[in-house]
Amino acid sequence: MSDPTPAHHLDEVPDAGAPRDAERDAPGDMPSVDLPGADGVRGDGRHDGDQHGRQAVDHAGRHGIDGQSVGLVAVFTALLVAAAVVPGIPVGALGVPITLQTLAVMLTGLVLGPGRATAAVLLYLLLGFVGLPVFSRGQSGLQVLAGPTAGYLVSFVVAAFVLGLASRAVLRRPRRAWVGLFFLSTLLTTLLVVHPLGIAGLMVNAKLSFSAALAVDLPFLPGDVIKGFVAAVAAAAVHRAFPDILVRRVARP
Repeated sequence: MSDPTPAHHLDEVPDAGAPRDAERDAPGDMPSVDLPGADGVRGDGRHDGDQHGRQAVDHAGRHGIDGQSVGLVAVFTALLVAAAVVPGIPVGALGVPITLQTLAVMLTGLVLGPGRATAAVLLYLLLGFVGLPVFSRGQSGLQVLAGPTAGYLVSFVVAAFVLGLASRAVLRRPRRAWVGLFFLSTLLTTLLVVHPLGIAGLMVNAKLSFSAALAVDLPFLPGDVIKGFVAAVAAAAVHRAFPDILVRRVARP
């Protein structure tokens, strides 16, 4: 039988409790497998103490959805809902509110990785589209896509995915660099994803010129920078406390 961990699956950590069909020395003997190139992640699910890098695993499609992923998606969807429930501060004539949603989206992306973070944001949007009052100011339904906040809602999906990818790269760096690199990731995502899509939504749905839409959007920027820093600090703390949160445990075939 061929090696159950081919080179292109080295970022997946086998579940030490799962049965094996490969030969073993004695019945019940389940030796751990040290996967070369897994950046400090061992086959028994433990991390070598001197290795700070790790390979993030987020391949739910090919091997099915594991229970840990389902739980994490549910938890962070609830976080997104809670962030929207907190009353926002309306800004400008259009009343686009300053909320904690951007903070929740950033944290979701940095903690869960691209696949699960995107799933959590999509589930949150689906709950709102089917009628649950989970958007800011208790809004719900597809009509929000015709409102001034539509661009920001769309940006949440893209931002979660981009920050998830960034998180994979950052976690291969030394721990002392995590907060700074996470913050840089949130800042770039804010400037290149969230606000451009938000401005585009204002131009399309509110029929504003670019300069007018930019004027509406700018008051949100300082707060988003601060929220990005908070998300970076929180994400680094989560990954230090739960170093396997991005490691997908799969049973051996």
